Amino acid sequence: MKRQIAVIFGGQSSEHEISCVSAANIIEGLDRNKYDIHRIGITREGHWLYVDSTESIKDGSWTRSPATAVIVPDQRSQGIWKVNGGEGTGDFAVQQIAVDVAFPVLHGRNGEDGTIQGLLELAGIPYVGCGVLASAAGMDKISTKIFADRIGVRQAKYVTDVARDCSGIEETMDAAERELGYPVFVKPSNAGSSRGISKAHNRGELRAAIELAKKHDHRVLIEETIRGHEVECAVLGGTEVKASRVGEILAAAEFYDYDAKYNDSESRTVVDPDLPAGAKEKIRENAVAVFKQIDGFGLSRVDFFVEENTGEVVFNEINTFPGFTNISMYPMLWEAEGLDLPVLLDQMIELAYKR
Repeated sequence: MKRQIAVIFGGQSSEHEISCVSAANIIEGLDRNKYDIHRIGITREGHWLYVDSTESIKDGSWTRSPATAVIVPDQRSQGIWKVNGGEGTGDFAVQQIAVDVAFPVLHGRNGEDGTIQGLLELAGIPYVGCGVLASAAGMDKISTKIFADRIGVRQAKYVTDVARDCSGIEETMDAAERELGYPVFVKPSNAGSSRGISKAHNRGELRAAIELAKKHDHRVLIEETIRGHEVECAVLGGTEVKASRVGEILAAAEFYDYDAKYNDSESRTVVDPDLPAGAKEKIRENAVAVFKQIDGFGLSRVDFFVEENTGEVVFNEINTFPGFTNISMYPMLWEAEGLDLPVLLDQMIELAYKR
């Protein structure tokens, strides 16, 4: 009997488009002999729709679907309620669809941050990826820093500003100049795909960078600049966690911002780059350690720097649901290990059952 898989995509975050591309690639990678696939798209306005075709995800027409999709936190109704009609007439056609596993292909807020994971827990639906705690901690950069500090993993020095407005910006800039110097990176604590991130070389740029970051999240992280290789490692597993080989990012821009990731064809990724002796093993070891420390489960991509002058490995951040586009590093790293996309997806779904 085929398993019923609900692939959830879109969402209200700044990574809406990337989620749609990732979902289409995942759906096409799932083995139709093993799975029946139900597509649930979340519009930018937060409307949940039952989507009939993968082609409509690719061309964007899915947002015109006439059917609403509902997941209720009632474990007696485990699955999706598909609702047709009703507008202006009150005449609804409701169909209940059982779901074996949910596949939340959501990046950023309201998807990768523990919110939808909490809904699926309440609904009693097994799901792919990290749980509530790991998703929330991994999405929030300041929280990730605190978790990583506890296990002694080296990371960039940092200063935080958690005020809900810019009232303390002068004190924050003083602390950053005193403790970090210039240049620094300024990041919203809770935003994905490098949205709202700036590099500041002086006090004027720092002020503008903090103000920009606060448009995405009032909690702001300011980090020292680490010069060196920007690398990534994929992890997969539950009780037993495997780490992939290492990939390097060769960004076309000064740093790997949103445009460099998704819009600049000059940005490249390289699997198994030339790094200083011992660096690759340290990256793999630290990737697993950070994943376990935040209570990770299923999958994550863990990002590091290899420092230019010292060759030391410096933890950057963890992404608990990385992209699955055709240029994304996570599936690329596992393909290099001999796991093609259908096999990788099978393993991720099996892990959902084991949670």
